[in-house]
Amino acid sequence: MAAKNPDIDQRQTLKDIYRPNRYALDDRFVLRDGKTHPFAVIVPGGGYNVVCSFIEGTPIARRLNERGVSAFILYYRVRGKARFPQPQDDLARAVKEILSRAEEYRVEKEKYSVWGSSAGGHLAASFGTESMGWAKYGLPKPGAMILIYPVISMDPALTHAQTHDNLLGRHATAAMERAASVDEQVTSAYPPTYLWCGDADGSVPPENTRRMAASLEKAGVAVRCEVFPGVEHGVGPGTGTAAEGWIGHALDFWLEQRNDGVTEEG
Repeated sequence: MAAKNPDIDQRQTLKDIYRPNRYALDDRFVLRDGKTHPFAVIVPGGGYNVVCSFIEGTPIARRLNERGVSAFILYYRVRGKARFPQPQDDLARAVKEILSRAEEYRVEKEKYSVWGSSAGGHLAASFGTESMGWAKYGLPKPGAMILIYPVISMDPALTHAQTHDNLLGRHATAAMERAASVDEQVTSAYPPTYLWCGDADGSVPPENTRRMAASLEKAGVAVRCEVFPGVEHGVGPGTGTAAEGWIGHALDFWLEQRNDGVTEEG
């Protein structure tokens, strides 16, 4: 019998897949120790079909808590309710809600980070643009974007088909696809970004990550990109793979942008 993946929240798997299809913000991972902490919004993937928090939500939130970061997990609309820009509206709603309750949650309002995996990586990445994200919604610019094997392009030759079809529909025009392709919407105002993928990803072509990194570099945005050998899709924290330790790398990057002078080992 195969060993259980140590990164999967076994208690949460079915609950996450079959939870009601609507906006919800999970604040169970807000640190409540009387101190004020930086915060991260975590956007799990799932092809805009489900929200896979059991691998790309709660395990990451727990790691962030260990480093003194309060974490919120976003449950956004999927399947028939996922048509653009409804998921984007949900992410903006989450940030607005957190900021409006910053004193209650005891979180810092500035230089927050947004973490997104796979299709959630597309949603998070779109929030970094002015046309689809923070500027459109009149919200403060994130301090950093953390993109984990993200879907970036809606070009049928590069995208993840389910992500494309749930967000834009099977008969999306080329203009719609270009408008929702994050790499084509990057400007110099895009937040600093850490992103990674595995070179064995058979679900979302690694070219998505590479194209995003190239667009960020061209725009003069601070970026760190890693491509890990032999790593497949959907590994979350990546324990036991070449990607293990990426959460520390991402935290290092974000905290460097915050000028906190905090580093992470490994």
